[in-house]
Amino acid sequence: MLFVPTLRRSAFAPSLRAFDRSLDRVFDNAVRNRLFGEAAEATQDDKFIELTFDMPGVAREQLSIGIEGKVVRIETLPEAKRQYKAAYELTQDIDASASEAKLENGVLTLKLSKVQPQDRSVKLTIN
Repeated sequence: MLFVPTLRRSAFAPSLRAFDRSLDRVFDNAVRNRLFGEAAEATQDDKFIELTFDMPGVAREQLSIGIEGKVVRIETLPEAKRQYKAAYELTQDIDASASEAKLENGVLTLKLSKVQPQDRSVKLTIN
């Protein structure tokens, strides 16, 4: 990939910015589909990341979900009719004890709680 910085003239800037935004949307969707698959959706807010996967034909007992830092691993057991195995690296560490998973009607929903950064700053007194 070649990166060439360009200077934009003011006459073309609005149309080029719109073109850049449309390209960003296309690439964002392509990356999201590549990372999470076409049958997955991801949303987030300040406290949670919610991932939704289509998993028709998979029972609760056949599914294994593991969380390690910011990596979420989802896989079916070998005896499951439909095999699925994937690992997703998220942007922030996950608190496994405050997270939950739900499988209803072939849709797996993971509500993952983000680890909130701790403030370790110390105030010094001025002498």
